[in-house]
Amino acid sequence: MLKNVAAVLLDGVHPFELGVICEVFGLDRSDAGLPVYDFAAVSAEGPDLATHVPGMTISTPFGLERLEEADLIAVPAAGRIREGYPPELLDALRRAVDRGARVLSVCSGVFVLGEAGLLDGRRCAVHWRYAHELAVAFPRTRVDPDVLYVDEGPVITSAGTAAGIDACLHIVRTEHGSEVANAIARRMVVPPHRDGGQAQYVERPLPIAPCDTVGGVLAWMEAHLDQTLTVEELAARAHMSPRTFARRFQQETGTTPYRWLLRQRVLLAQELLEQTDETVESIAGRAGFGNAAAMRHQFMKALGTTPNAFRRTFRVRSVSALRASRRSA
Repeated sequence: MLKNVAAVLLDGVHPFELGVICEVFGLDRSDAGLPVYDFAAVSAEGPDLATHVPGMTISTPFGLERLEEADLIAVPAAGRIREGYPPELLDALRRAVDRGARVLSVCSGVFVLGEAGLLDGRRCAVHWRYAHELAVAFPRTRVDPDVLYVDEGPVITSAGTAAGIDACLHIVRTEHGSEVANAIARRMVVPPHRDGGQAQYVERPLPIAPCDTVGGVLAWMEAHLDQTLTVEELAARAHMSPRTFARRFQQETGTTPYRWLLRQRVLLAQELLEQTDETVESIAGRAGFGNAAAMRHQFMKALGTTPNAFRRTFRVRSVSALRASRRSA
């Protein structure tokens, strides 16, 4: 189980990307029964570092030797790309992966992993601004600019800025279950999951613009996922023609009513599979799929797995169980 986490700092580190890592793994939330990590911010270039923010510096007593004991090494974005990363850092990252540790990049921190040779043969995520540059620099990797993060264990890569939150919470979710990840997300006042496409186990689609005209219909749809919903009925509820409603929906959510509804049904089914003992057939009805066969088909399309396999992988380990295990340790 994940216990020891280190964040690597290069000169010009971006404070927000570093802060994301610190917020998820560096705070003591034992008062809520949540896991506590042995966390350290590690400098790759001396005890005092400039940040990407003019006039702001960071000091830390930890050097690269601290990486040798880490279960997870996180590399936030720095103010430079492919400009002389310390060879000692690249060696430490390779050794970490060789001994079974995981490495995580946030935004342009992925270039450090690339220089260490850890992206070769792997799919990875990066901020869309750097996707072409990353693909050219490391032709043996498969750059996916359309996702929030990619878990190609032991290498996890995330896109720009806030996508680091998604990747960090994904790691917590994988280690401790969705209840723990959700509890941390609530403390951070962020959604526990966002839709990043592909087969990532993330939750809420992020609209590309405020839902000024269809927001109320979205809330109603989400509360009635078990019902058969048509564009005509939804348009009437929004007091629009079906054609106008479909166009506004696309503009404000970035997807069609059908795809949005299908995704929400998959998400509800995921939650019920994780947190209840209901049968797959019962969950299929509650989520609006009608039957287990239909739900299985949509799970395979959306997530690349079956409902039963998903349940086995992501069954919630409750906070109470976590507390009990810690008391008995």
